[in-house]
Amino acid sequence: MHVAKIERRHGGRVYTYWLVRRSVREGKRVRHETVANVSKLPASAREALRRALAGEALVAAGELFTTERSLPHGHVQAVLAMASRLGLARLLDRQPSRERSLALAMIVQRVLAPGSKLACARQLSQSTLAEELGLGEVDADELYAALDWLGERQERIEARLARRHLGEGSQVLYDVSSSYFEGRTCPLLALGYSRDGRRGMPQIIYGLLCDRQGRPVAIEVFPGGLHDDKTLPAQIEKLRIRFGFTTLVLLVDRGMATKANLAMLAAEPGIGWITALKAPQIKKLVKEGSLQLSLFDEHNLGEIASADYPGERLVVCRNPLVAAERARKREDLLAATEAVLAPIKARVDAGTLTGAAEIALAVGQVINKRKVKKHFQLVIDDNSFAYSRNQEKIAEEAALDGFYVLRTNLAERTLNSADVVRSYKQLAHAERAFPTLKGPELEIRPVRHRREDRVRAHAFLCLLAYYLEWHLRQAWAPLLFTDEQPPLTADPVAKAERSPAAKRKASTQKTADGDVCHSFTSLLTELALIVRNTNRVRDKQATFDTVTEPNRTQTRALELLERIPKLA
Repeated sequence: MHVAKIERRHGGRVYTYWLVRRSVREGKRVRHETVANVSKLPASAREALRRALAGEALVAAGELFTTERSLPHGHVQAVLAMASRLGLARLLDRQPSRERSLALAMIVQRVLAPGSKLACARQLSQSTLAEELGLGEVDADELYAALDWLGERQERIEARLARRHLGEGSQVLYDVSSSYFEGRTCPLLALGYSRDGRRGMPQIIYGLLCDRQGRPVAIEVFPGGLHDDKTLPAQIEKLRIRFGFTTLVLLVDRGMATKANLAMLAAEPGIGWITALKAPQIKKLVKEGSLQLSLFDEHNLGEIASADYPGERLVVCRNPLVAAERARKREDLLAATEAVLAPIKARVDAGTLTGAAEIALAVGQVINKRKVKKHFQLVIDDNSFAYSRNQEKIAEEAALDGFYVLRTNLAERTLNSADVVRSYKQLAHAERAFPTLKGPELEIRPVRHRREDRVRAHAFLCLLAYYLEWHLRQAWAPLLFTDEQPPLTADPVAKAERSPAAKRKASTQKTADGDVCHSFTSLLTELALIVRNTNRVRDKQATFDTVTEPNRTQTRALELLERIPKLA
């Protein structure tokens, strides 16, 4: 007997039947008898019946082999593919070694799921990363040794990154941040201005050098009590001596633009710079008459000159949207301060708080909590307390709302006013690196090291992980909420607008192809659903691997990585 497929045409339609038939020989002829009609059986059941009638021995899949292990694989495959495109292994060291493989594993693992070195040692065997890099068993001590190996090569690796992404005359972004520290024994630890809002906790400072697009090139760790401006000379030395650049344009924020630093830059031929004036310096320009605010009622961009800044160009910008936001914020701060002063006045009026010294102490604890003390007039004596807004001071500050002044030593023929503004705004790319470094994506903190050299190596490891993630985000922009093609506006001062495509992604939560739009982390999670199974044939030592068939989003993510040009 066998299963036969019968097709019959009736009118314009074709009908298909699946019949179990038996062949009977009558003399020289073979006749087929229909035993059963199995057309309504599922296709899998018909196939099993066909094979059984053909004499094949059918057994359940579980009786043939067992799945010994299942490991997440897709996210490892994707990140390693980008690492390969970037030539990251050769960037670490020209010669293959176990230390190089371990360092690469730590970089990739920090992108996948950041954690301590002990956690990393465990996680390597919880995905296919250790297998893909041929690492075998790994313990935390090996990872610490590999971190030391990586730290010893930091200068050489940074020099290779600089040659790859910077060049003579390039614009270089430099910014500084800090991270608090839980321990007490590292020599780099000190109290300082905490950007993490952890006052009273020791911290470290680190400065980040990036190219114009925000791609990280170098990082340096400084003692936690060092002022930001004191970190700049080391970067100039790095760019000029270690990286060998004779000409470049340095973009730094206003906190770096001290007299000492600008004098140092002036003594370095070939170095251009763009920075900004601080608020007191802008007020002085207005007071001296160098900056006439009325000239910007109709225009939002212009150049002025001042004897206080010889050999420099001052580019004045006014953004009405920034002005409105500052006015709103000021009003909120004033109202919040009045809300805490009112109970003190009520206590004084009720006679429960008396004495000028006691009243002043109570007021002093709250008056400048929101940095608006200068906007209040206070009258305090032994039995009374009154406060009011200093409208003159408020109006004086409000007149400068939305104004900022950029300063540069670059000539007009090198960079016009509009391009000075556009270039300075690129500094935001370096600033955006710090939330990623500090956030759940890479977790530069908490710093789980005590030795100074390992703290520096840890920061460098995080930089390399950010370098890898930066390129992944660029490649996966079509699948993320990222604006793939931000519009270039003719007005450099105007607020940056997202493209219509990016707004559409944000509102619909869908990509241009109609797929679900992802964050970077959720896309890695989606890729991790591609699993590699290790299967063992029953009663034999033979094993074989199977990998989950990727879905549409996973396939698209992997295809996008193939489009990235390989770097030497």
